[in-house]
Amino acid sequence: MMPQPRVLLVTSEAIPLVKTGGLADVIGALASSLSTLDVDVTILLPGYPTAVEKTSGLKKIADLVGLPGGDAELFLGKMPDTGVKVLVLCSPLFDKRTVNPYVDHTGHELDDNAIAFASLAHAAVRVCAGKANYPVPHVVQANDWHAALIPALLKLEKITDVGTALTIHNLAFQGNYPTDIAPQIGIPAEMIDENGMEFWGKMSYLKAGIAYSDSISTVSNTYAKEILTERFGYGFEGILNRRKSVLQAIPNGVDLDVWNPSTDPLIKRNFSDANMSGKAACKRDLQKLFNLPIQQFTPLMAIGSRITHQKMADLILDAMPRILQDHPHLQIAILGCGDPQYENQFKQLAAEHPDRIGVFIGYDEHRAHALHAGADILLHPTRFEPFGLTPIYSMLYGTIPVASRVGGLCDTIVDAGRELLPADDATGILFDGEETDDLVDAIAHALRLYARPAAWQTMQRRAMQGDYSWTNPALAYIQMYSRIAPPTGRQLFLDLLKPKASKPSVNPNHYKLTA
Repeated sequence: MMPQPRVLLVTSEAIPLVKTGGLADVIGALASSLSTLDVDVTILLPGYPTAVEKTSGLKKIADLVGLPGGDAELFLGKMPDTGVKVLVLCSPLFDKRTVNPYVDHTGHELDDNAIAFASLAHAAVRVCAGKANYPVPHVVQANDWHAALIPALLKLEKITDVGTALTIHNLAFQGNYPTDIAPQIGIPAEMIDENGMEFWGKMSYLKAGIAYSDSISTVSNTYAKEILTERFGYGFEGILNRRKSVLQAIPNGVDLDVWNPSTDPLIKRNFSDANMSGKAACKRDLQKLFNLPIQQFTPLMAIGSRITHQKMADLILDAMPRILQDHPHLQIAILGCGDPQYENQFKQLAAEHPDRIGVFIGYDEHRAHALHAGADILLHPTRFEPFGLTPIYSMLYGTIPVASRVGGLCDTIVDAGRELLPADDATGILFDGEETDDLVDAIAHALRLYARPAAWQTMQRRAMQGDYSWTNPALAYIQMYSRIAPPTGRQLFLDLLKPKASKPSVNPNHYKLTA
């Protein structure tokens, strides 16, 4: 067998082991796609009880003594669905994370997150140093703040034969902690300065990754440009502009083996852009799941996201009385979880309008697929959006997104415009602003278009026909790895990029961030 380039993906979550958001979807699908393209890929993640339970064939391979959170054990197993290799870090710090990896049942951040995820980063460094009874990767890719200490720690250890990449899936989550924990997590004072980890008197894990990674990527072209600005940079626009030469955009893809209405086993009836008759059965199923009256011709709008300030939960709640009054036949199905205050307000609305609003607080894979398959419209307002997987899922199932004109949504949704008929290439509706009127007006426009069945169905089919696969993104990651890998691995990555009859090639400049 020909030697394969080795990549270690370090993450706090990966589907199907543990999921709180889109990061899990991305890691699971990216790892599978890289493996298909002959990369020897391994995922390293914390040993939450659910991850330990779901990982196949776990076998202990190393004791890791002296991590910031105490001694731990490293286990090797495989993803139950794709067979991708998984390293699971088992520690008492992760054992207690049974509800959520990051917050307690009240929604407050767990007080040992800083130490727990520093332990994850140190475990990755042990692997990269060849001290974990596991092959040393050519490249380690840290995903978000939970793993972002890795590049800094590798610099401290003077490990130069492993390339480092940081992928920013959401810049708003930064891992900022008091500097007095620095000795416990192995960070010297000289790294906590303006050009290193210091951030408003604290130390930032994410800033460490930005400062010390060989390469930085984020998940859409528009977001990569937005984070260089004060509005979207969350205080990091300065260091990101200083490191702009190593910043690039690699848009996400979607796992089409999981999200495909023609084969999806989780929906009531399969359908395709060529024959959409099954979507009607899916709509009835969604109405049943959310205890709404079965009314085929009533417009059904879905909300499926984290119930947070970022996702404009406050704005939706403020707009809801007007929405219900202006559109007396509209039904609304809400799936998600987040801020308990907002959750309770949505539940109260459902109690007051049981024939109009159905709410399920939490995440349920069956309901998520049913939501996208059965709804007519997906409402997806957001104050910022690095990529936006949820609207892509909806488009694949012929559910038209109504979304904010920010971040990756600008790259994936073709706006219908504000005329009586949608633009010829439209796949959704984008709106500007963060005021109640902006949201109400966008929904009203969507419902005007919905009232024109021929135009609406054309838009549905066009949305379903988009190319959302992982093929080009995975090749773009391989290209990034080839630039930062040590000489022993660089050629192995480059060999994978050579055009082959059975594999597509990637435009080397397609994902490059331009000024």
